[in-house]
Amino acid sequence: MATNPTPARVTALFLDIGGVMLTNGWDRRSREAAAKQFSLDLDELNDRHRMTFDTYEAGKLSLDEYLSRTVFCRERPFTMEQFRTFMYGQSMAYPEMIQLVKTLKARHGLKIAVVNNEGRELNEHRIKTFRLGEFVDFFISSCFVHFRKPDADIWRVALDIAQVPKEEVVYIDDRAMFVQIAQGLGLRGIVHDHKNVGKTREALAAMGLSL
Repeated sequence: MATNPTPARVTALFLDIGGVMLTNGWDRRSREAAAKQFSLDLDELNDRHRMTFDTYEAGKLSLDEYLSRTVFCRERPFTMEQFRTFMYGQSMAYPEMIQLVKTLKARHGLKIAVVNNEGRELNEHRIKTFRLGEFVDFFISSCFVHFRKPDADIWRVALDIAQVPKEEVVYIDDRAMFVQIAQGLGLRGIVHDHKNVGKTREALAAMGLSL
């Protein structure tokens, strides 16, 4: 009788940043806060955001260009620098998840790669501010590689850069569709809820990554 092969040992974690290790960088809630803080028309801001943000995340616009199209399309009583500072201030860490990744990396000798959609300036600010470079080995960010999730090529690029077999990778994201795409490429996946890190910890332990 044929038996199922033993799953490969996990040697790498691929993770999103927003919704996993940090809050989202510039989501609807942040834009609502900005509209209130700076007395902006939220509907106009969201409309212009939808038409522009994908291009920014793909690394084809600077943050200043994005803001020129979405906020500073007319005279404002505040500066672009003030608005950028507000944007940067929206990011907060999820310390429990960051510590889990650090501990698993140290205990199991894992490679850690970020696979995320983010514009360059926001991405670099978040990496530096929360010291993600101290434990993340590779940043396969949309602004660097010019592919955005759900384009499957961003995971293929991550595999090429990390140089690990797909069977040895676990991908963690808060969006089920992105996890499903990664699984379709042969990676194992976990849909993460930042309010329930324990569930992610248990799923990782079931894959051989116990604490």
